[in-house]
Amino acid sequence: MLIRTENLTKSYDLGAVEVRALRGVTLGIEEGEYVAIMGPSGSGKSTLMHIIGCLDTPSTGRYVLNGAEVSELKGRALARVRNKEIGFVFQNFNLLPRVDLVANVSLPLVYHGGIARGARREQAVKALEAVGLTHRLKHRPNELSGGERQRASIARALVNEPSILLADEPTGNLDQKTGREIMAILDELSKEGKTVIVVTHDSNVAAHARRIVEIEDGVIAREGRA
Repeated sequence: MLIRTENLTKSYDLGAVEVRALRGVTLGIEEGEYVAIMGPSGSGKSTLMHIIGCLDTPSTGRYVLNGAEVSELKGRALARVRNKEIGFVFQNFNLLPRVDLVANVSLPLVYHGGIARGARREQAVKALEAVGLTHRLKHRPNELSGGERQRASIARALVNEPSILLADEPTGNLDQKTGREIMAILDELSKEGKTVIVVTHDSNVAAHARRIVEIEDGVIAREGRA
């Protein structure tokens, strides 16, 4: 089992009010699965994504990622796991505006450390080639279309060869045609054996997955095949 959570809870203390974002989530995801996590705003799906992506830790419960207990990790230890295991694709692309695509895609390798500059460039170019952007290597993000920016974001997510590709509303800032093109890339990566987790409120996006997990009020309300 690549991902296993057991009775995860997450609460936020907002002064006099305690917000319980997760209320006991137990979930397993196998290597190579294509899973969509769905839910309306405030359902807890983003909190669950942050924990799965090692961007946050649970208040209680266990999270085992690729055989390692990560529930109690903090700071740099959690960041090391995140950089090794998770590739992120964000709705807003999160590309650095002042550098070209090769530098953007190389960034996770810089954080990884111990990889020579030439090797970083070679891996970045290979990742950009995989998403059809070899003609844009020297372009900066503001010189690209939205679809090209998201493809660059996917390349950056893949460059470190992570265990999991975690996509947060990957078509949210794209028109329908471009969104379909991005989902086709994720579909192909899934067919190649990559573990893909898509977090979305869009049923059309979720339909690409082979399993849908629906979150409501901090718990798994429904789960089944797409």
